[in-house]
Amino acid sequence: MPATPNDLEVTSWTDLQQALFQGTWDGRIGRFRSPFVYRGLRSETWPLTTSLQRLGGEYHLLENHLLRNFRKYARDFSQPGTSVWNWLALAQHHGLPTRMLDWTYSPYVALHFATDDLEAYDQPGVIWAIDYVKAAEFLPPSLREALRSEGSNVFTPELLEPLCSTLRDLELLQREPFLLFLEPPSLDARIVHQYALFSLINTAQDTLHEWLEQHPELYFRIIIPANLKWEVRDKLDQAGITERVLFPGLGGLSRWLHRHYTPTPGQTAAELLDDQISG
Repeated sequence: MPATPNDLEVTSWTDLQQALFQGTWDGRIGRFRSPFVYRGLRSETWPLTTSLQRLGGEYHLLENHLLRNFRKYARDFSQPGTSVWNWLALAQHHGLPTRMLDWTYSPYVALHFATDDLEAYDQPGVIWAIDYVKAAEFLPPSLREALRSEGSNVFTPELLEPLCSTLRDLELLQREPFLLFLEPPSLDARIVHQYALFSLINTAQDTLHEWLEQHPELYFRIIIPANLKWEVRDKLDQAGITERVLFPGLGGLSRWLHRHYTPTPGQTAAELLDDQISG
């Protein structure tokens, strides 16, 4: 997507650290407490479209059918109860096209996803940051009151269920689009290690980047130039932000080893191994 006035283009690791943690100082308590959630993308041109929207065509007509059949055939594998929000979180977690997008409370986890694909090292990456605390101010009154009573800024399935028990109920709460954040249940270690949460808009057709265009005060983007990605990647690896940690299990281990032992452009395997030994 095109550049926005909210874009911060960094040129060094130092610039990147300042950008990642901007706006996180809370003077009321004298601590760094970020009001932002983050989403890292391998290419700055990628919009914030959901996997459901990327199906194309009249995708919004397919949403209930996808979720209904997922619930029907997944019962032997998981028991998330009856809440549609638990089922939606489970479906999103396992790759079903949904109206949800993945976010993280950790800027370094987002930075991982902006730099994990070596095939995209010829193009800038991006991190989106949304102020989820201020975003909650645009919720319908009933949802705002529920968060206030709970002392929270994001929903859990248990908190959302009594207010709207279906996707249709969510759409009817307010004619104008609104954004909410949902913390999923701890389905497995991956969600825990990634500090994960999901966003969703009350309609399947509205896109998050278009909603943010109407609320520019709620977000910023960090553009990571292509020539900085290798340095970022190496330093994240040294800090332990890797597939081996974020995707516990043999799959994550294999992904990490595959990337870790891939030579940089112009580097031979022997040179790479010499670097590993000397390090």
